[in-house]
Amino acid sequence: MSRESMEYDVVIVGAGPAGLSAAIRLKQLAAEAGSEVSVCVVEKGSEVGAHILSGAVIDPKALNELIPDWKEKGAPLDTPVRDDQFHILGPAGGIRLPNFLMPPLMNNHGNYIVSLGNVCRWLATQAEELGVEIYPGFAAAEVLYDETGAVKGVATGDMGIGKDGEHTDRYTPGMELHAKYTLIAEGVRGSLAKMIQAKFNLCDKTEPQKFGIGIKELWQADPARHKEGMVFHSFGWPLKAETGGGTFMYHMTGGLIAIGFVIHLNYKNPYLSPFDEFQRMKTHPAIRKYLEGGKRIAYGARAITEGGLQSIPKLTFPGGALIGCSAGFVNVPRIKGSHNAMKTGMLAAEAAFAALQAGRQGDELTAYPQAFRNSWAWKDLWLVRNVKPLWSRFGTYIGVPLGGIDMWMNSLFGFSLFGTLKHKKADYATLRLAKDSKPIAYPRPDGVISFDKLSSVFLSNTNHEEDQPAHLKLKDPSVPIQQNLPLYAEPAQRYCPAGVYEVMRNDDGSNPRFVINAQNCVHCKTCDIKDPAQNIVWTVPEGGGGPNYPNM
Repeated sequence: MSRESMEYDVVIVGAGPAGLSAAIRLKQLAAEAGSEVSVCVVEKGSEVGAHILSGAVIDPKALNELIPDWKEKGAPLDTPVRDDQFHILGPAGGIRLPNFLMPPLMNNHGNYIVSLGNVCRWLATQAEELGVEIYPGFAAAEVLYDETGAVKGVATGDMGIGKDGEHTDRYTPGMELHAKYTLIAEGVRGSLAKMIQAKFNLCDKTEPQKFGIGIKELWQADPARHKEGMVFHSFGWPLKAETGGGTFMYHMTGGLIAIGFVIHLNYKNPYLSPFDEFQRMKTHPAIRKYLEGGKRIAYGARAITEGGLQSIPKLTFPGGALIGCSAGFVNVPRIKGSHNAMKTGMLAAEAAFAALQAGRQGDELTAYPQAFRNSWAWKDLWLVRNVKPLWSRFGTYIGVPLGGIDMWMNSLFGFSLFGTLKHKKADYATLRLAKDSKPIAYPRPDGVISFDKLSSVFLSNTNHEEDQPAHLKLKDPSVPIQQNLPLYAEPAQRYCPAGVYEVMRNDDGSNPRFVINAQNCVHCKTCDIKDPAQNIVWTVPEGGGGPNYPNM
C-alpha cells in the first residue's frame, strides 16, 4: 500500500508543553492577523499526557504570557507552593539549609505543584478550541525531505507489522504529513531529533548534551502526614559524593505526594542502579515519615536534559526547528524545564508565523534562535550554566556549594569567576571498568515503602502490541555479551528502571544471553543515552504503545 499524505503549514511532533504552546501561539497569531494557518500535532502516546512525566513544580511565567487568563479558563495549577525546603541528607539524619542561603532564582514561592500530564491535557483543549488538529496514538517515525534536502514533514509509523517483519491482517501504512515548517518537540533524546541533529550537524559546535534519569512515584498519603503545598528537595544520601542527583517530594492537592529521584547519568560505577537508589532513598527517616500509612498508586521514569546553555544544539535546520527538551532547556538546579520549553515553543511559533506571512517555506527560521538569545529563557539558563560542570568535576559536597556561589555571583554581579565551563565527556563515556568498581548491595524491597521493578512497571500502565518488531534495536547483537559484560558487568540490566534488559544464564552460570523485554519499556531513553558502546538505539514502537501516566 502507498502512503497517503496531508498538507499543513506547520507540523509539530510531540504534544508536550513545547509543542502545544507552539501550536497555540501559531493560532493566536493567525487570529490576530486575520489569516489562516493550518497546524497539526502528532503524539505517540495513546492520549495527550500519556507519556508526560515530570516532578513537577512549574514556574507560570510562560503560561502567563501564552494564556494570561489561565486561571479563569480552569488550568490545573491549583496547588501554590507554601513551604519551600532544601535538605542535605546523611545516612540517618539531615540538615535543612536556610532559605536565605539559596540564590533568588531557587525560590519556589509563586510557583505551582502540578501534574504536568494534566497541564498538557488542558493545553490540548485550548489548542483544539483554536483549531489545532491533534492526533494522539500516532508515532512520528521518519523525517521527510524535499529535493533540496530540506525537511518537508514527517511520516507516522506503519501499524500492523509482525515480529517477523511481515504485514499482519491489521496492517495500515503510515501517513505522510507535509509542512512548510516542522517543529520537533519530542522531548528528551527524541528519535527524530537525533536523526536531524546528525544530518545537519547541529551539535558540532556545542558541548555534549548531559542527562539525568528521573524516577517518580505518586502516593495517596495518610491525611495526617500530608502537607499540601510543601516542596522538599534534597541531595546527599544515598548517593556517594562522586554521583550527582537528589530527591524531590511535592505535596499536591487531593492528598497526593509526588516523590522522585534524579540521578545524573554521568555516574561512574557500573554497578549503580538508579531504580534501587530511589527505593533506598525512600527509607530515609526524613522521607519515610511522609509515606508511612500511604499507598503507592503510580510509577514512571524519564530522562532529563542537564547540559544547559553549553549543550544546546543549533536550533534551526532547513524546514524547521528544535523546541523544548528536544534541544534541552532544563534549568538543572531549579529542576525545571517546562517554562523554558513553553517559551521556546512560542518563540519558534512566532518565527514560523512571520516566515509564512512573508511567503517563505522550507528555509531556516533564523529569527527563532535570535529571539531565544534575547529572551528571559536564555537568562534563566545563563545564570546556572556552571552548576552542572562544577558538580560533575568536584562532586556533591564541594561542587554544589561552588555552584551556589557561582549562581550568587551571576545574579548579583552579572559575571562568573569561572567564565563558562565545559562538560567534556558524554554520559556514556564516564563508566569505570567493572574490575575497578565496587558492587553495590541493595536492600530487598519491603513492599511497603520500597518495591521491585516489575510491580512498579505494572503501575505505569505500560503496554505495547506484542506482535511487532522490537523498538529497542542493537547495532551489533554481540556487543552486550562479548564487550559490555566483561568490561562493565553489562550495566543495562541496572540502569534501566523497567527491567527491560536482562543477562540470562544456564543453571550452572554458563551461556550468558542478552534478553530485551521490550514490552516493559517506559520510554525513558536511558539505554540510548548510557550504553557505553552506544549500541542500543531507541526507536518509536507502534503509536499508542508505552506507558499511560495518570496525574503524573
